[in-house]
Amino acid sequence: MFREAEDWQPTSSDPNDEQFGDVVAPTTIEDADAYDAVLVGEPYDGAVIGRQGAEEGPKAVKEALAGVKTHHFEHGPVDSVADLGDVVVVDDDVAAAQASVREAAAEVHATDALPVFVGGDNSLSYANAAPLLDAGTLGVVSFDAHLDCREPVDGPSSGTPYRQLFDAGLDALSVVGARHFETSTAYADFLREQGGAVVTAEEAGADPEAALGDALAPMTGVDYLYVSVDIDVLDAAYPGSSAPTPGGLQPRELFRLVRSLARDERVAGFEVVETAPPLDTEHRTVDAAARTIAHFLAGAR
Repeated sequence: MFREAEDWQPTSSDPNDEQFGDVVAPTTIEDADAYDAVLVGEPYDGAVIGRQGAEEGPKAVKEALAGVKTHHFEHGPVDSVADLGDVVVVDDDVAAAQASVREAAAEVHATDALPVFVGGDNSLSYANAAPLLDAGTLGVVSFDAHLDCREPVDGPSSGTPYRQLFDAGLDALSVVGARHFETSTAYADFLREQGGAVVTAEEAGADPEAALGDALAPMTGVDYLYVSVDIDVLDAAYPGSSAPTPGGLQPRELFRLVRSLARDERVAGFEVVETAPPLDTEHRTVDAAARTIAHFLAGAR
């Protein structure tokens, strides 16, 4: 179910430079309980509506993270992180891919470690979060330019994960970083009917603290939170995703938001999806995705 993780290697020759490459250790599902958090690669992009390339995301993001230093000024150095390797995704069709990833994700959620899924395309958000529905009520905070609430009429895709989760019993959804003119009225109406929240990129950029409060408002009373970052939430200056558009968040804003959200004790899973290295420029998007994970882990300490 998991391909064995490779050894992580730091990139600095300075003995004082502790990097994620120094502290992330390969592990197995049987030993995951020994760590606070585990990374799980999901190399799959067969459900992408836009441009493909996210299949190469897990390898590139992990390599970039290996060279990131572990120290955060407020939270101190990040440690107790392991790598479970990559999920072996059954790619006969999108439904089969989701089923195989959901089975693997359920195993990870059953451990004491906090799962950090590294995608892979957005269709896998359904598979990563769905096992939590068996444990209690669930809310999702999705950092995304789009709502991803399409109906899976012709089968699931990267645009359907939250409609699928609502159909399976999702209690609440907030989308942070959504763009004007990037969604259809029907999907905005659907989310509103479910009691969900949309916090636009403009609002999140102007006042991140207020944006976080607005995103958490529909989550009152849920048992668990799942946090998803579709890297296309960033501005199109970070082009390594399937659907980059202008007007998005800057990395600094995203880092602050995910770090703050990670402090919520209900958070039971995190993901970064849609990072597409072949579509990137000068590793900008890959580096931003890696540092998003670092900031989340710092906040979750």
